[in-house]
Amino acid sequence: MKKFKNILISAFCLLLVSQYLNAQSVKNELLISLAYYNNNNQTQYLKATAKSKVNGKFQQVANISLAFYIDDSETKVLLGKATTDHSGNAVMQIKSVASEIWKSSASQSFSVSSQENKEYKASEAAVSIVKAKITLDTLEEKSIVATLFELKDSIWAPVKEVDLRVAVKRMLGELNVGETATYTTDSLGVVTAEFARDSLPGDAKGNLILIAKLDDHELYGNLTAELLVPWGVQPIVQSSFNERSLFARKGFTPIWLELLAYSIILIVWSIIVYLIFQIKKIIKLGA
Repeated sequence: MKKFKNILISAFCLLLVSQYLNAQSVKNELLISLAYYNNNNQTQYLKATAKSKVNGKFQQVANISLAFYIDDSETKVLLGKATTDHSGNAVMQIKSVASEIWKSSASQSFSVSSQENKEYKASEAAVSIVKAKITLDTLEEKSIVATLFELKDSIWAPVKEVDLRVAVKRMLGELNVGETATYTTDSLGVVTAEFARDSLPGDAKGNLILIAKLDDHELYGNLTAELLVPWGVQPIVQSSFNERSLFARKGFTPIWLELLAYSIILIVWSIIVYLIFQIKKIIKLGA
């Protein structure tokens, strides 16, 4: 009976150990997405986002090492490596090392991959884009003209029936130039928007930054174009640096506040001096 009991205990321990090892060997699935960005036809970069499903919800994953590649028909060229931040994002600029591959075709493919680690399985993602750009200009009476082009046979050809957003850059986001959020390009790839934001504060010289955007397009990715225009209201700056106020620098506090503060200090020290003399008198009387 005792032998049978020992066998049961051993089997139970083995079962616990096997379950623990299985739990340790199970790794989470890592999902990576990849997007292409072209900012103002000058800066081009890739942005990867790492996610994993935890308790039925997708959460961003930080500290994942990613390798970015530019692909052609035969080889992959490493653009560089980056680690995801606290938001699960990693950014890689398209560097000069890829210039030959980039110039070879009007379309281009990119990929990103991660290696297996203690918590997550290996994962990868890819994106293919057609080279495109947005130009931005203005007409009289505050009209904005944005044109979308794609590269075809070494020629920039207009693209029709694509929705562009035209807005004004602000400190915390972007403000539509009118009541319409997006505009659809015509047969010449052009959209025209009327600037309806009168009395909008600009920079120190009254300038505003217009922006035309194409977001997450399946062929062209994310495109932006920016233009500086003098359509804002120049702010009137009234400096109180040399004026007396409650929040002024040292030496420029209100006179009444200084008199009040010095009076309180004088009264307090007067009481202290009076008490000291009284204590001395008491000590003499006691002697």
